[in-house]
Amino acid sequence: MQWSYLPHTADDRKAMLAAIGVNKVSDLLADIPADLLMSRPLALPEAMSEPELAAHLAGLAGNNASVDEYTCFLGAGAYDHYIPSVVDHVLRRSEFYTAYTQYQPEISQGYLQALWEYQSLICELTGMAVANASLYDGGTGLAEAAMMAASTGRTEFLVAKTVHPHYRAVLNTYAIDRGYTISEIGYRDGQLDTNELQSKLSKTVAAVIMQTPNFFGCIEDVKAVAAMAHDQGALMITAVDPISLGLLEAPGKLGADIVVGEGQSLGIPMSYGGPYLGFFAATEKLMRKMPGRIVGQTVDHEGNRGFVLTLQAREQHIRREKATSNICSNEALCALAAAVYLNTVGKAGFKQVAALSLNKAHYAYKQLTELKGCETVFGAPFFKEFVVRLNKPVGEVNKQLLADKIIGGLDLGKYYPELAGCMLVAVTEKRSREEIDRLSARLGAMV
Repeated sequence: MQWSYLPHTADDRKAMLAAIGVNKVSDLLADIPADLLMSRPLALPEAMSEPELAAHLAGLAGNNASVDEYTCFLGAGAYDHYIPSVVDHVLRRSEFYTAYTQYQPEISQGYLQALWEYQSLICELTGMAVANASLYDGGTGLAEAAMMAASTGRTEFLVAKTVHPHYRAVLNTYAIDRGYTISEIGYRDGQLDTNELQSKLSKTVAAVIMQTPNFFGCIEDVKAVAAMAHDQGALMITAVDPISLGLLEAPGKLGADIVVGEGQSLGIPMSYGGPYLGFFAATEKLMRKMPGRIVGQTVDHEGNRGFVLTLQAREQHIRREKATSNICSNEALCALAAAVYLNTVGKAGFKQVAALSLNKAHYAYKQLTELKGCETVFGAPFFKEFVVRLNKPVGEVNKQLLADKIIGGLDLGKYYPELAGCMLVAVTEKRSREEIDRLSARLGAMV
């Protein structure tokens, strides 16, 4: 069955050519020198019928290892959490899926309200006063937070080495042109070394940047670090896993001035790396320096509630040299997904997702560390990720696990040479006891 994807018939094309006064398509190219024209057909495969093409693409897609078929214990910033079906149903509505931006509030009230609800949810989760309508991802969110902190006139930053390596790489890229000084603070037993931090803090530091749970999955003492930063007049920037806030205290209530993070866990599929969602929240004092779009609630001339883009400090809206950010787009569809997810699971469900992730991760940790060739690395408390040291190269172990349709943990040696042979394992609420036991059995047979 051959179907043409071009709607015009031969007669249609003949009529169009006649209307512009030529006999054939090649006449349109008459002014191009002959030596620049290709005299042979393109090296492309023959056309396929739609059923043949669908089968061919399905075969290509089959080369990918999907979490629909594989059991995933890989995290490190992107997590296999369950996504309620209603999230996708809402996202596919045309008024959301096809909308680009909300510059005209008179025709964008639905989307503006959805983003305002998203901001409100992020504020509730993080314990902060204000949030924007999202940034690209967690890494750019962290870098934008540093830019906002630099508006104080200080340009030195102390960054925990336990912050996601990709986030630190983005921050370092931003720092090159802006002249920031970035100093990394080491770790002890999986947590920020507060002694080293204290020795490097001074009145020239703009902000201390940390992550909790950190890249190793360990929970940091935000309250203590925030107090140390504030003693020197520095801001406290905290990157956080939003799911952990179902159980852990909100960073804003512990002294954080800016809270950022990756929102992929909130109803967004891993999608082989994106698109993702950077959430960004801050204190009311910093509100006018906040990057990106902010949706505000107001009333119209008749007193009806309405929504608008407000406090627009992006370079599209004001003079570039006055702008607090050059990010000119947001992740509105992903932000909508997060809002739908949070409203769907509700407070009790969100807490349950966090509790199940915590309990299952600790069960997996106990099972794995009882294996002869798998030992504990850090003693700090952790949420849903933990580090174990194997007696075989992690790459070899992961290759064997993949053959059993298990996606193993991250090889930490790639980012931390001192942790060569260590695996970062992630366990979400989706992992069953049977899947965890299967991972333990497979590892036990290898190490």
